[in-house]
Amino acid sequence: MKVWDHVLDSLRRGRVHMTLLDPADQTPERAGEIAGIAAGAGSNAIMVGGSTGLTRQRVQDTVSAIKDATKLPVILFPTAATSLAPNADAIFFMSLLNTKEMRKLIIEQVHGAPFVKATGMEPIGMAYLIVEPGMKAGEVGAATPLPRDDPELTMKYALAAQYLGMKTVYLEAGSGAPEHVPMNIISAVKENIDIPIIVGGGIRDGHAVTEVLDAGADIIVTGTAVEQAEDVEEKLRELLKPFQKFSH
Repeated sequence: MKVWDHVLDSLRRGRVHMTLLDPADQTPERAGEIAGIAAGAGSNAIMVGGSTGLTRQRVQDTVSAIKDATKLPVILFPTAATSLAPNADAIFFMSLLNTKEMRKLIIEQVHGAPFVKATGMEPIGMAYLIVEPGMKAGEVGAATPLPRDDPELTMKYALAAQYLGMKTVYLEAGSGAPEHVPMNIISAVKENIDIPIIVGGGIRDGHAVTEVLDAGADIIVTGTAVEQAEDVEEKLRELLKPFQKFSH
């Protein structure tokens, strides 16, 4: 089964959780350990990426360690074509729609496309939308963060993404953001598009997960909260508990 088909199949049974691991934040061995714990806790997939300046070898080593530890699909979440690793199962082939730079909109994708084709990796078309405050993701992406008090504008971007043929929309507040994407923005997007909504950034605890799920997120991504947890297993149990009421 293709990775995106696996995700859609999981969504038919409930909501989906993905654990994001940044190769710059821990050794490949530690990433493998965390991925194994995430799989045992009920996470549906592992995303790898998030930093600038990553080498292809570092990403590849991290993916290898994760795949040694779990059978969950491993999806690249890249910032540049130079950090694409050939051993991942899939890649979020994403375009940052609210960037001021062509490089993030399409140029990196142009350079990365031949690599994806040559490796046979599954590309998953994604519209990446950065919402205030945006944090490092907004800075690196040269984004004009979408305002927190204008849900209609984010909804318009998301609807345009669907009409452009994207498979999913990612609403990103930024890693380490003090607050997650506002609930009214998530709700406005949910009410107007038919493709899955991914939400990440600033989701630190079970309460935040509950809010984001109640607002309509189909997929939640947590990274920093898991990577920095003193007890990774306990933190993942906390983050995944709210998903139970959405399973069917």
